[in-house]
Amino acid sequence: VQLVESGGGLVQAGGSLRLSCVAFGSTFTFNTMGWYRQAPGEQRELVATITLGGGTPKYADSVKGRFTVSRENVRNTVYLQMSSLKLEDTAVYYCMAERTVAVRSIYWGQGTQVTVSS
Repeated sequence: VQLVESGGGLVQAGGSLRLSCVAFGSTFTFNTMGWYRQAPGEQRELVATITLGGGTPKYADSVKGRFTVSRENVRNTVYLQMSSLKLEDTAVYYCMAERTVAVRSIYWGQGTQVTVSS
Protein backbone atom coordinates (compact mmCIF):
# COMPACT_ATOMS: atom_id res chain seq x y z
CA VAL A 1 0.00 0.00 0.00
CA GLN A 2 1.31 3.41 -0.94
CA LEU A 3 -0.25 6.70 0.09
CA VAL A 4 0.45 9.57 -2.28
CA GLU A 5 -0.34 13.13 -1.24
CA SER A 6 -0.72 16.16 -3.46
CA GLY A 7 -1.88 19.74 -3.21
CA GLY A 8 0.64 21.28 -0.88
CA GLY A 9 2.43 24.52 -1.62
CA LEU A 10 2.91 28.14 -0.67
CA VAL A 11 -0.09 30.28 0.19
CA GLN A 12 -0.65 33.63 1.84
CA ALA A 13 -2.26 33.89 5.23
CA GLY A 14 -6.02 33.83 4.88
CA GLY A 15 -5.84 31.73 1.74
CA SER A 16 -6.95 28.19 1.00
CA LEU A 17 -5.45 24.91 -0.11
CA ARG A 18 -6.85 21.46 -0.77
CA LEU A 19 -4.80 18.38 -0.05
CA SER A 20 -5.53 15.01 -1.60
CA CYS A 21 -4.26 11.56 -0.74
CA VAL A 22 -4.77 8.41 -2.77
CA ALA A 23 -4.06 4.92 -1.44
CA PHE A 24 -2.54 2.83 -4.22
CA GLY A 25 -2.15 -0.92 -4.11
CA SER A 26 -4.96 -1.53 -1.65
CA THR A 27 -7.66 -4.12 -2.22
CA PHE A 28 -9.54 -3.11 0.90
CA THR A 29 -11.14 0.02 2.34
CA PHE A 30 -9.54 1.64 5.33
CA ASN A 31 -11.38 2.06 8.62
CA THR A 32 -9.94 5.51 9.24
CA MET A 33 -8.21 7.99 6.98
CA GLY A 34 -6.95 11.41 7.76
CA TRP A 35 -4.20 13.92 8.15
CA TYR A 36 -1.41 14.69 10.58
CA ARG A 37 1.16 17.45 10.43
CA GLN A 38 4.61 18.15 11.75
CA ALA A 39 6.17 21.58 12.06
CA PRO A 40 9.95 22.03 12.44
CA GLY A 41 11.05 21.09 15.93
CA GLU A 42 7.61 19.84 16.84
CA GLN A 43 6.01 16.43 17.23
CA ARG A 44 3.63 15.08 14.65
CA GLU A 45 0.07 15.99 15.59
CA LEU A 46 -3.39 14.99 14.48
CA VAL A 47 -5.13 17.44 12.18
CA ALA A 48 -8.28 15.60 11.14
CA THR A 49 -9.55 12.05 10.70
CA ILE A 50 -12.68 10.49 9.28
CA THR A 51 -14.01 6.96 9.64
CA LEU A 52 -15.33 4.57 7.03
CA GLY A 53 -18.89 4.99 8.19
CA GLY A 54 -18.69 8.72 7.63
CA GLY A 55 -19.39 9.57 11.23
CA THR A 56 -18.46 12.86 12.82
CA PRO A 57 -14.89 13.69 11.81
CA LYS A 58 -12.32 14.43 14.46
CA TYR A 59 -10.42 17.71 14.32
CA ALA A 60 -7.65 19.34 16.24
CA ASP A 61 -8.98 22.32 18.17
CA SER A 62 -6.62 24.59 16.27
CA VAL A 63 -8.25 23.82 12.91
CA LYS A 64 -11.91 23.47 13.82
CA GLY A 65 -14.09 25.67 11.67
CA ARG A 66 -11.31 26.20 9.13
CA PHE A 67 -10.44 22.73 7.84
CA THR A 68 -12.74 20.06 6.44
CA VAL A 69 -11.79 16.41 5.96
CA SER A 70 -13.68 14.19 3.54
CA ARG A 71 -13.17 10.89 1.74
CA GLU A 72 -14.20 8.93 -1.32
CA ASN A 73 -14.22 5.28 -0.30
CA VAL A 74 -14.56 3.92 -3.82
CA ARG A 75 -11.34 5.73 -4.74
CA ASN A 76 -9.60 5.16 -1.40
CA THR A 77 -8.99 8.89 -1.32
CA VAL A 78 -9.05 11.38 1.51
CA TYR A 79 -9.11 15.17 1.19
CA LEU A 80 -8.32 18.08 3.45
CA GLN A 81 -9.84 21.43 2.53
CA MET A 82 -7.96 24.14 4.38
CA SER A 83 -9.31 27.68 4.60
CA SER A 84 -8.37 30.83 6.50
CA LEU A 85 -4.85 29.53 6.72
CA LYS A 86 -2.59 30.91 9.40
CA LEU A 87 1.17 31.15 9.71
CA GLU A 88 1.06 28.46 12.38
CA ASP A 89 -0.45 26.01 9.89
CA THR A 90 2.93 25.80 8.19
CA ALA A 91 4.08 22.18 8.40
CA VAL A 92 4.59 18.97 6.50
CA TYR A 93 1.21 17.31 6.19
CA TYR A 94 1.04 13.53 6.25
CA CYS A 95 -1.78 11.35 5.05
CA MET A 96 -2.70 8.42 7.29
CA ALA A 97 -4.78 5.32 6.66
CA GLU A 98 -5.67 2.69 9.25
CA ARG A 99 -7.17 -0.75 8.99
CA THR A 100 -7.84 -3.16 11.83
CA VAL A 101 -8.44 -6.82 11.07
CA ALA A 102 -7.13 -8.90 13.97
CA VAL A 103 -4.17 -6.52 14.06
CA ARG A 104 -4.02 -2.80 13.51
CA SER A 105 -2.12 -1.59 10.46
CA ILE A 106 -1.29 2.08 9.89
CA TYR A 107 0.04 3.47 6.66
CA TRP A 108 1.65 6.87 6.07
CA GLY A 109 2.27 9.04 3.05
CA GLN A 110 5.58 10.70 2.35
CA GLY A 111 4.30 14.13 3.34
CA THR A 112 3.54 17.33 1.50
CA GLN A 113 4.80 20.76 2.53
CA VAL A 114 2.33 23.52 3.31
CA THR A 115 3.84 26.94 3.85
CA VAL A 116 1.73 29.91 4.87
CA SER A 117 3.33 33.32 4.37
CA SER A 118 2.41 36.72 5.73
